[in-house]
Amino acid sequence: MIHVRLEPQGRELRLPKACTALKLLRELGLGVNSALVIRDGELLTPDRRLNIGDEIVVRTVTSRG
Repeated sequence: MIHVRLEPQGRELRLPKACTALKLLRELGLGVNSALVIRDGELLTPDRRLNIGDEIVVRTVTSRG
């Protein structure tokens, strides 16, 4: 399973199979410009593969200009 923590909402979920960062964002209803996908402190591009056992943080990004 892939463990996903959504920030700042504090929600957590688990994915049963591997996918890409882009697919994860789509499943969450987020666009590539509205959230960061982070694994072990590293920002992931949309094409990066998520693997079983990964702990992922999805941090939504807002503009406060």
